[in-house]
Amino acid sequence: LCLALVLAMSIDQSSADPKVLRVLAQGSYAQPTLVQKFLEETGIKVEMTISNNEEIISKLRATRGGEYDLAMPSVDRISAVAKQYGLYQPIDYSRLDLNQIEPNILDTAKKYTLLDGKSYAVPYVYGTLGLIVNKAKAPDVKDYKDILDPKYKDRVSYQLRRPTLIALGFAFGYDPFALYADREGYQKFLNHMERVLIDGKPIVRNYWESSDALIELLRTGEIWFALGWEKVGWNLHIEKPEIDYLAAASGPLVWLDTFALPSKSENLDGAYRWINFCLRPENAAALSNITKYNTASKDAATAKNIDPGVAENFKRSFPPSARANMHWFPTIPPGIEEMEGKTLDRVRHRGNTAGAMPVPRHRRRPHSATPGLCPIAGSGVDPS
Repeated sequence: LCLALVLAMSIDQSSADPKVLRVLAQGSYAQPTLVQKFLEETGIKVEMTISNNEEIISKLRATRGGEYDLAMPSVDRISAVAKQYGLYQPIDYSRLDLNQIEPNILDTAKKYTLLDGKSYAVPYVYGTLGLIVNKAKAPDVKDYKDILDPKYKDRVSYQLRRPTLIALGFAFGYDPFALYADREGYQKFLNHMERVLIDGKPIVRNYWESSDALIELLRTGEIWFALGWEKVGWNLHIEKPEIDYLAAASGPLVWLDTFALPSKSENLDGAYRWINFCLRPENAAALSNITKYNTASKDAATAKNIDPGVAENFKRSFPPSARANMHWFPTIPPGIEEMEGKTLDRVRHRGNTAGAMPVPRHRRRPHSATPGLCPIAGSGVDPS
């Protein structure tokens, strides 16, 4: 698809044309079959420009919120730029078919994009961080803290990045997201995580840096479990049923990609029709069949056209208890990532580093596609 997928006419030709919808989308969401189906139903041509979260912001800043009718950023990339640059406009939820959206996910999108009493996003696709476990080798693994258990010495891997700090925080009884507003409290939390990660360095085999490297570590049995994203676990489960994704006992971490309206959108009617179309169960199921990720469409997981393997993944990995205990990545306040970066640097350079080295680059294969992983919570559908 190269850098951009053009499914209609040029931007200059389509400007202000109600029969053309100009969308800034992350790659996996630009599915030609859905675009063609929408054209046949509505007569509206969808023009996709493929971008990641950072590019969506830069393109909208360059046009002051114009030239595009709809964008698809992660939920944590909306309110700050709406406030600072005026790039988005509030959602008119009366124009949505709310009956087809999971209420709790809709509430999350509203909460995390609330600005001056109005919300700026409609939820679409989400994915999670949890545990990928070889159940034949490590049947007792249940939570993030198990990466620190000496009995798994040299058989565990994780990324030395902020999701690991957050995940361990929940496992140790913190609510890191609630601490965002308390810098002193957040620093105390980071100090605790620094100590446990340094103490755990003799246990970890390495810090994985790409999904391909992680797959190789698990496939060969070099490690028995890891902190990772569900798609890796599900793909491995197909070839090695003993390996599977497990929602951690203290709750999976969740990224959420959304629909948002640029401030100068010229085809609002088309944008709302596309959002409603994408969230119809059969259309959301068609996307899940391709991306393997779940959506905010309420009945998509049981739609007639859902791939049985995809549906089984959702059912097996996310029982009601896990779904009720999800931790959604919110907007990151200024300064938080700098604090976390200093903590991670100290962990990286202190303590016993035997075994705790990144996977060498010669072992990595090129990434075939990018959600996810979003830097932390979205950049396509692969947060790795």
